[in-house]
Amino acid sequence: MRAITFDIETTGAAGALARNDLSRMEISIVGIHDSETNEYTSYSKEEFPQLWPILERADMLIGFNSDSFDIPILNKYYPGDLSRIKSLDLLVEVQKALGRRIRLQSIAEATLNRGKGGNGLQAIEWWAKGEVDKIRKYCIEDVRITREIFEYAVKNGSLKYMDLRTKREMKIDTREWLKPIEAPVLTHTLPF
Repeated sequence: MRAITFDIETTGAAGALARNDLSRMEISIVGIHDSETNEYTSYSKEEFPQLWPILERADMLIGFNSDSFDIPILNKYYPGDLSRIKSLDLLVEVQKALGRRIRLQSIAEATLNRGKGGNGLQAIEWWAKGEVDKIRKYCIEDVRITREIFEYAVKNGSLKYMDLRTKREMKIDTREWLKPIEAPVLTHTLPF
């Protein structure tokens, strides 16, 4: 199964109004991990034509808050419909198991013993300063953390998180995660 773990960073160009309307948000960078090649790469809007064929060959997209944030925003740029590719949103899985949302930072600290290298607001500031390489590095690190959390959950059937200052563990049902869908749906840009 070819899984693409991904994350997006936004520019903040649409301002505070965009928080209520994702269609107004602009992407600065998309970072991915391709399980087929085991490579981490990143793409700016100008590089999206190189990204689409990779996503189109994916059996599954893996993200954190990706179903309600990353995929809808990325779909604004994609000529097909990325929501038709099997998706695993780790935040949704955490919410199912725990009954509430937990930040990626909290899960990374407790599960991987390391935190994130920044936050989305810093990435917006870097964009405003033209520091695109910092955004790429930060985005890839978020993808790496998301991928490692996914792998940990598959291996252990659980994830850890920080609850105030206490490390806790939650059971995660991963049995359906790696099951292939019956027939892949192509809605894509490749000429067949």
